[in-house]
Formats: sequence, C-alpha cells, structure tokens
Amino acid sequence: MKIAARAQRIEPFYVMEVAKAASALAQQVAHGDQPMIFLNIGEPDFTAPPLVQEAAERAVRDGATQYTHATGLAPLRERISGWYASRFGVNVPARRIVITAGASAALQLACLALIEAGDDILMPDPSYPCNRHFVSAAEGNAVLIPATAQERFQLSAAKVEAAWTPRTRGVLLASPSNPTGTSIHPAEMARIHNVVSSRGGITLLDEIYLGLSHDDAFGQTALALDDQLISINSFSKYFNMTGWRLGWLVVPDALVPVVERLAQNLFICPSTIAQYAALACFEAASIAEYERRRAEFKARRDWFIPALNAMGLNVPVMPDGAFYAWADCTEACAKLGIEGSWDFAFEVMRRAHVAITPGRDFGNHDMHRYVRFSTASSMAQLQEAAARLQALLA
Repeated sequence: MKIAARAQRIEPFYVMEVAKAASALAQQVAHGDQPMIFLNIGEPDFTAPPLVQEAAERAVRDGATQYTHATGLAPLRERISGWYASRFGVNVPARRIVITAGASAALQLACLALIEAGDDILMPDPSYPCNRHFVSAAEGNAVLIPATAQERFQLSAAKVEAAWTPRTRGVLLASPSNPTGTSIHPAEMARIHNVVSSRGGITLLDEIYLGLSHDDAFGQTALALDDQLISINSFSKYFNMTGWRLGWLVVPDALVPVVERLAQNLFICPSTIAQYAALACFEAASIAEYERRRAEFKARRDWFIPALNAMGLNVPVMPDGAFYAWADCTEACAKLGIEGSWDFAFEVMRRAHVAITPGRDFGNHDMHRYVRFSTASSMAQLQEAAARLQALLA
C-alpha cells in the first residue's frame, strides 16, 4: 500500500513511544517493591471537579447529547469570554471564540486555514513536537530556531526578524511552553508580534498552560495586544479535563466563518457532553478548586526543581508556569557512564523505575543534553522519585 508523503513526514511521537516502554516495564515490576513512577506524561493527576462531573451526568440524563453548532455552545463561548474579562481584564467577544475538539483540533484548524503549501512557520527549538507536525500536515515547513536558556528557551523578536524570508508565513509559539514551562515576557511578545504583523504574517500562540502561571511577571494572555493574534487554549491543563477532548480557538472576526466551515467538515462539532460539563468549570466553587490545585502545582515545582538541581540534574531556567522541569542530564550521564538523554531516560526507567521523557521529541538543538520531568504527579510521588534518582546517582 502506498502511503501519502504527508504521513511519511510525521515522525513518531517519542513521548508516547517511551510511555509504552515504561508501561511494559511497569507490568514486570507491578508486584515488586518498587512500582513505576510516571513523570513522563504532561497530565494533571487531578480530574474534573465535582460540579463538572455532575454537569456531565446531567447532560447524559437529560438527553443533551446531540450535535451542537460547529463553533460550539453559545453559552460556553460566553463563559470563556467572561473568564478572559474577569481573570485577565481583556475583552474577547464570544463571537471570536470557536470551541474545538481539544487544542489539537484548534491547532489543526488554524494551520489549515492559514498555511499554504511551502510556507515556513518559525518555532523555537525546543518546542512541543505535535505543533510542528500540525504545520507539516498543512503542507507547511516548521523552521526550528535554537533558543537558549538565556532566552528562556523562547524566540526573541531579533531572532524572528533575522530568520524571516520571503517564504515565511508567521510564527507558532507557546507561552508557557512544553517542555520548559517558561513563558515569553509580555514586552518581548509585543515586539515579536510587531515584527510579524509588520510583514503581513500570522502570530499563532499556544496558551494552553496560561491558567497555570506561577509568576506575576507572566501569566497574561497576549490577546490584549491585537485582535489579529490567534490564541489556542484547552480545558485539559488548568481545567483538568484531559480525556474530555475540549479546547478553543480565538481568531479575528474575518477568520470565524473560515474556521467554522473547516470544523463543519472535519469534526462536525466538539463533544456535546464535554461542552455541557465545561460550563460548570466557571462556577465560583470550581474556580476556587482550580486555584487550590494551581497552588499545589506551584508547591510541587518549588520542592522538586531544587531537589533535581542538588543531585546534578540542573534545570537552567526556573519554569514560571505549566508543570514541567527541563533538566540538563550531562552531569548525571557522566556519573552513570552513558551518553545522552535517550539512554539516560531508559537507564532511569530500568534501574530506578522512574519514567521520564528524553529530549529527542522536542527539537534538534542540544536535545541529547535534556530530559523533561512532569511535576503533575503528587508530592509524595515526586519525593519518592527524587529519592530513587538520588540513590541511582550517588
């Protein structure tokens, strides 16, 4: 069977390949004294809070399970609009919000609507691997630009300007970022958007971790800059609804009917039950619970990253959001007599029964030096994982 070239271009998602290996090993040690600790997947250990679960049950019970409009439930778009106003002080009209089947669908719709075959999209290296594959699936080219620790592993306006060519269509950024948990400073974000817009380009910004910001210097949506900027968001991370597959897209008015037409054909609509459940995310009791959980994520970060640094797994930039630690494992590899983050991840998995993610997925520049830890697990699990790592590296 002949496979389409676009499918051939999509590389394996190594995060999931490592996860399969970790799960297989976990089965072997399931009855042992040291079960596997999974710090490899970026998924909150919290699930949807009570009011959200009750809303889903009510939707099923009441038969509210049929198709919605392709752009989503009008009341949910209004709730999201209200959240932008109350939390960020930004006016985002509900008419510009399109509910999607997760942030993945939002990224796909945006890329299909805006990228022509052969267009270049500038992205930081490191960055979330699926984002570059959305560009590739739309027949574009993801151009990865190395970003250093001094730059918080994010692009700068100067680098965007230097990399711009006649083929460049725009940028795809993430703030806070996966895998680093670092954000773009608001002033730098404004400079980047000015460079892009002055060249008639597009600014696509993945803000799915925006609700999980831990630093007052960041944590503001870039939608305040311009109504032409396109923001992707999700109910998975801050709202703890990973498997519900629900997200949204904020687009300029002119793009709404285009995205709607694509969504009608590709997705029909997002999950109706998930949409009715998500209405309850914005109730006062739910927001209070989400804020309690956000504080818990910060406490985990504040404990775990110094622990990594102390054992030589150096995190060069303290993450200001999300729930990741992007750690340089060079010193640890030398202690174990191995080369590179891929081998290090499997060595840790086999000998300490801690699953982590090697850097290979996230780019090309210095990826052999870095591993990603997810701090979305409980404090007890993080403490046990740190103790095992310390014993391994002692």
